[in-house]
Amino acid sequence: MSEVENPLRKLISSKLYTRYSGILSLSDISLFLVDPSGELLHELIPPPDFCSHVCFEKKGQTCPDYKNQLGADCEGSFVCSYGLQNILIPIKVKEKTLGYVAGMQVYQQGSEYKKHTIDVQSLKDSKNLDLEFIAKSIASLKVLEPNKLKIHEQLCRHIANNISLDLAESVNEVNPQVERLSIEKEILEKKIIDLEAKNMSLVINPHFLFNTLNCIARIAYFENSHTTEELIYCLSDLLRYNLKQDDQLHTIGSEIDNIEKYLYIQKMRFKNRLEYNIELPENIRTYRIPNMVIQPIVENAIIHGISKSRDGGKISIYAKNNKNGVAIFVADNGNGFPKDVLEQIQQKNYPKGLGFQSTNKRLKQYYGECYGLEIEKSDYSGTTIVIQISPQPLRGASDEHRTDC
Repeated sequence: MSEVENPLRKLISSKLYTRYSGILSLSDISLFLVDPSGELLHELIPPPDFCSHVCFEKKGQTCPDYKNQLGADCEGSFVCSYGLQNILIPIKVKEKTLGYVAGMQVYQQGSEYKKHTIDVQSLKDSKNLDLEFIAKSIASLKVLEPNKLKIHEQLCRHIANNISLDLAESVNEVNPQVERLSIEKEILEKKIIDLEAKNMSLVINPHFLFNTLNCIARIAYFENSHTTEELIYCLSDLLRYNLKQDDQLHTIGSEIDNIEKYLYIQKMRFKNRLEYNIELPENIRTYRIPNMVIQPIVENAIIHGISKSRDGGKISIYAKNNKNGVAIFVADNGNGFPKDVLEQIQQKNYPKGLGFQSTNKRLKQYYGECYGLEIEKSDYSGTTIVIQISPQPLRGASDEHRTDC
């Protein structure tokens, strides 16, 4: 297709095209534009040396694997003959393909062994290239996790869609209002991709943390530091539980098991200054509750009740059935809330840092206005907080099934 026939070439040389460069900061994986014949039109993020100097047939032309995909009018990711992940996203106007956003050219995690199966000597003979250069170019090929490949594919689709809109405008297929919406859409999608990239990194970090903690625990085991080993495993389990979605319901039993690990760690910290006792009937353990509801109350008991007392104290957790459902009690024998804090709580003007407001709101959201937190007592002899829940969460139920107080 000649330059006159293909408006994609004109767009590449225009100032309008430079606005797509900002989104490229989200990735360092190769990304380039090719025309329907496989001619390389523009390098947004250059291909790796192995692809551009070894695989590409000649300067300005993609490799045979790409041309085979172009001939089949394929879309999406594919694996080339050397095991590299690649991508092709068509740039279309009126269902006519004017070119492609292409690139990636990396090994997916788990398939990097394929780089060691490449016949370097054969490539040297057929390409007339230096053996050392080929070896170094293979060694420098990147290996990425599947989630990062997915993010790069989203980025490629984003750019292809926006170029298609710009091309449609250049041939009078869209009006200025659509162009404005296209720009707004680009900004929003960039933010979405950026957030997804950050979210993906959060998925990786906890696994690294847990693996590191388990490794340290094994070292403690071999050094016969069994208390340290137990503490590390408790911390690992505690973190894993706390990272679960807030939106999920768990059994009271699993919530209490998590709190026992937390209290075990605190016991190692406070030694004989902290005692605790947990008594829950077995039938209550099967009831469901939002996760991380009881633990903030227990933390407050330690921070504001036990730690401030010279002699420490005791925390008791117990539960019983009542007319409204189930009441879970968290009691300590500390000095109670300060008078001003207690007045604020009673007036529903919750002080920051206690976690009362968010916890109370979550309970009412799940069970209805009858339920939530209340202070049964708070004086010089200690504090008792009651967590009132229903045996059956009402969240998502229709109004006729909800229970009024």
